[in-house]
Amino acid sequence: MDKQGQLTRYLQDHPEAIGKVVDYNPATDRLYPFDFTANNTELSLTDLIETDRFSAWVNDKLSKGNYKYGVGGYMEHRTIYSRSELFNSAEEPRRLHLGIDIWAAAGTPVYAPFNGKVHSFNNNNNFGDYGPTIILEHNLDGLLLYSLYGHLNTGSLEDLYPGKPITQNQQIAEFGNTADNGNWPPHLHFQLMFDMEGYVGDYPGVGRFSEHEKLKANIPDPNLVLRF
Repeated sequence: MDKQGQLTRYLQDHPEAIGKVVDYNPATDRLYPFDFTANNTELSLTDLIETDRFSAWVNDKLSKGNYKYGVGGYMEHRTIYSRSELFNSAEEPRRLHLGIDIWAAAGTPVYAPFNGKVHSFNNNNNFGDYGPTIILEHNLDGLLLYSLYGHLNTGSLEDLYPGKPITQNQQIAEFGNTADNGNWPPHLHFQLMFDMEGYVGDYPGVGRFSEHEKLKANIPDPNLVLRF
């Protein structure tokens, strides 16, 4: 059985092992499905580059329908990354989003869904980057799984050290504001990986579409944990 199958089987057999990433009650909380592919014609490149305008658009969508979170992104082929040179290259621009984004107000609490330990952390402080980032390591009956939390506030990195024990449902961070989080509207980038491939305090959250199948093999669907 491959690692994707092992993870799916583990989560099916141990539902009690899955905690929360954000506070969410499926009986009462509404989720807005954001689409950042070319199908979204409401946002211009100017809207995306000017973070205040981008934030106002996101907030308007959430407030009009009383949505607790905006959600979307796993393996979504996005146009919004044209806002940052970080994702552009002459060879092939990176546009394939590898995690799930959860859009909500700055200060929203973030929790660890599994027992584990801190693998690494860093402030990836570039325009369009993660900003403050935490990566946890989990051992699920012998299956190593890493979880990444990006676009946090700077206070989330205080008092951390590699190997620090983390317990299920422990609050580990908060959503950052645009000044902290890589100049994005406040949100959490949540991503899972089987292999860190040598990265420390960072792991790409956006890939090349031509590498879609390779990326999926190492990066499972975060909704296996989020259960939105």
